[in-house]
Amino acid sequence: MARQPEHPARPANAARSRGGELAAIARHAAVVLAGQLAAVAFGLADTLIAGRYSQDALAALSVSVAVYVTVQVGLMGLLQALLPVWAELRGAGRLRQLGQSVRQSLYLLAAASALGMAVLLMPGPLLDAAQVPEALQAEARRYLAVQAWALPPALFFRLYSTLNQSLGQPRLVTALQIGAVLPKAALSAWFTFGGLGVPAQGAAGCAWATLAVYAGLMLAALALLRGRPLYAPYAIWQKPERPDWRQLAAFLRLGVPAALAVVVEVTSFTFMALLVARLGALAAASHQIAASVATVVFMAPLALGIAASARISHWLGAGQPARARHAAAVGIAATAVLAACTASLIALAAGPIARLYVGDAAIAAAAAALLPAVAAYHLGDALQAASLFALRSYRITTLPFVIYAVLLWGLGLPAGHALAFTGLGPWPAWRSPLAFWCAIALAQGLTGLTLAATLWRAALKKR
Repeated sequence: MARQPEHPARPANAARSRGGELAAIARHAAVVLAGQLAAVAFGLADTLIAGRYSQDALAALSVSVAVYVTVQVGLMGLLQALLPVWAELRGAGRLRQLGQSVRQSLYLLAAASALGMAVLLMPGPLLDAAQVPEALQAEARRYLAVQAWALPPALFFRLYSTLNQSLGQPRLVTALQIGAVLPKAALSAWFTFGGLGVPAQGAAGCAWATLAVYAGLMLAALALLRGRPLYAPYAIWQKPERPDWRQLAAFLRLGVPAALAVVVEVTSFTFMALLVARLGALAAASHQIAASVATVVFMAPLALGIAASARISHWLGAGQPARARHAAAVGIAATAVLAACTASLIALAAGPIARLYVGDAAIAAAAAALLPAVAAYHLGDALQAASLFALRSYRITTLPFVIYAVLLWGLGLPAGHALAFTGLGPWPAWRSPLAFWCAIALAQGLTGLTLAATLWRAALKKR
């Protein structure tokens, strides 16, 4: 079957050179990054709106989002892991098989949605485990009950996003995400505060806005899949076949460890925040600023990892492992250079960055003291993100999960806890969130180096 014009550049053009591969990855990553920042704006708008409604609404939102994100991120990681499968099929020119694989993924989507909805509709065990005060539980349950119905369209949109990334065409997804920012903010404000016949919903209003926006995004994605010429060669819009259990099992072998790895990383941050809270309000506030900085700067290496993974899988599918290895090297090198520049900026401008977040001098000073450790953490965080996505292209997902569990859960959190509260070796107890950031920076640095070494061995073996 003839290759379609929207496919990545063929060997005869500039993609053969390092500059050409870097340009391809950078273009893809820049578009993905814009969409990710738009998605981050969803959460930022909800936080600002709930905070202006009431302190209780903001507290309930904080608790609810922690539960929802843990569920959502794991299930989205399950679906995101299909990117190398589809990119490889595309690289091999097996376009109709790619379309059939997308239809089979709908069964995985349905199962993931049912599982996530069950957890969100019955959140009692999670709320109790987090020791959420009874005063907040009712509002949290209302929020999560609405988010349960928002989860299926959100997961569908992630599946659509993953498909577009595998095709090297992320622009449509980014355009939809950017276009949804203002409607999301407007609906969150309307449903939270009420008006025009709608009663005030408090924090649950943000969830209703999320449901409305993701339902709209899902409908837009369906319309594009049906009508855009981009998808015609893949014949996606057909009646789904019966479940192919062998193919679904392959999806799970790739996706479940990938999802668990993401959950380990997310919960490491969650547990760290809960432990830091024991040190008092000043420590918790400064840690929140540090965590926000780390989250925002992580978006760039994440986008580079997604873009590089699509290129690696394409070349593997095309039967050109040397090109895939070259794409992996370019992706890791670009991520490392960008991370070094970003980390230097964070360390050198710690004070001004902290003051952008808060006017309180004490909190700003405490946060500024953490940011050099955040800079060190970012180096490992960027390297592990790029390596993790590239490893998925080589179908290596279980080992990264084990590495995450051992180094983040087994080393970073325990070492941070000991250094903060009891002392560690020659160091007495620091009684500061800096202890956690230093420990997690070390653990994430080891994680990044280990994953990068694993990636290079896997790339060299692929002939």
